[in-house]
Amino acid sequence: MPVNVQDNSFSSNEVKATNIRYEHGTVSRTKRAKVLGAGQFRGCTVWFTGLSGAGKTTISFAVEEYLVMKGIAAYSLDGDNLRHGLNKNLGFSAQDREENIRRVSETAKLFADGGIICLTSFISPYLKQREIARKLHEDAGLRFIEVHVATPIEICEERDVKGLYEKARAGIIKGFTGIDDPYEAPVSPDIVLCSDKDNINSISDCVQKVVSYLQQNDIVPYSALIPLLRYILKLL
Repeated sequence: MPVNVQDNSFSSNEVKATNIRYEHGTVSRTKRAKVLGAGQFRGCTVWFTGLSGAGKTTISFAVEEYLVMKGIAAYSLDGDNLRHGLNKNLGFSAQDREENIRRVSETAKLFADGGIICLTSFISPYLKQREIARKLHEDAGLRFIEVHVATPIEICEERDVKGLYEKARAGIIKGFTGIDDPYEAPVSPDIVLCSDKDNINSISDCVQKVVSYLQQNDIVPYSALIPLLRYILKLL
């Protein structure tokens, strides 16, 4: 069950604009689903959280590729990618990290409201931030699926593709999640994945687990599972 969050406001969530009001459109989610060729509305956010190097982006991109191959609208939002554009004016202070996740949460909600399965891959280390993201979606009648990529820090450090752990251990990078800044693991995630080895078998297992969850919760059709084995075999 999601953790009950009493305070659901970011420090950067103050509405500064005046003389504005929210305008409601006339296109229903059912109509959007038909335009996307879906028999039902599938919009939701699948939120991958975990340490740097856990495999969040790799798994997210693999799930996206599989869903799109099946004609299901999906889009991945990656932490580094968004810092090249939407969030390029943000650093890694506590306040900037908070604002980073706030923007991502709002963006993911828009994708989901448009009938797209939005796959987000962000460390998002703090429990409160993720619960606010969940509440934002649920208040809008949208599903929010939290996926904990629970790769042990030892494995993440062995990978260290960007050399960030080495720099953090040397004190060159301050406030690095898992080293000198905490990672608050999900209490009751919807899905737990462990990308414990740098091999394709692990990734294919993760794809299967995520897609199976989506099918079991009536987000994607059962037919999406039938060719999943063939897709996995292609990866091997």
